Amino acid sequence: QVQLVESGGGLVQPGGSLRLSCATSGFSFSSYAMSWYRQAPGKERELVARISSAGGTANYADSVKGRFTISRDNAKNTMYLQMNSLKPEDTAVYYCNARRTLPVREYWGQGTQVTISS
Repeated sequence: QVQLVESGGGLVQPGGSLRLSCATSGFSFSSYAMSWYRQAPGKERELVARISSAGGTANYADSVKGRFTISRDNAKNTMYLQMNSLKPEDTAVYYCNARRTLPVREYWGQGTQVTISS
């Protein structure tokens, strides 16, 4: 059974930090590119950051570059998102995504709420 479980969300003040985790099981984690997406109320889900299967390549949305860092530990089947200098516009539900090609497989977590407010 495939599971992706996000944790680490919460309420923080602007300028604060959070570290999200995505613990996975039931699939070959090290064979999948992993991503964080987010969806704010009334908006479409957007890609925040992606990391390659081996962890050597990471890409970020322009809105989070320099503030967020994606990482993964293939020994622990877990992905992380370190979020610093948080802004109110970072408020959203954050989702963990796993994707591979050949054959195409894609999995989603249930999401974790991040709220930035004073």
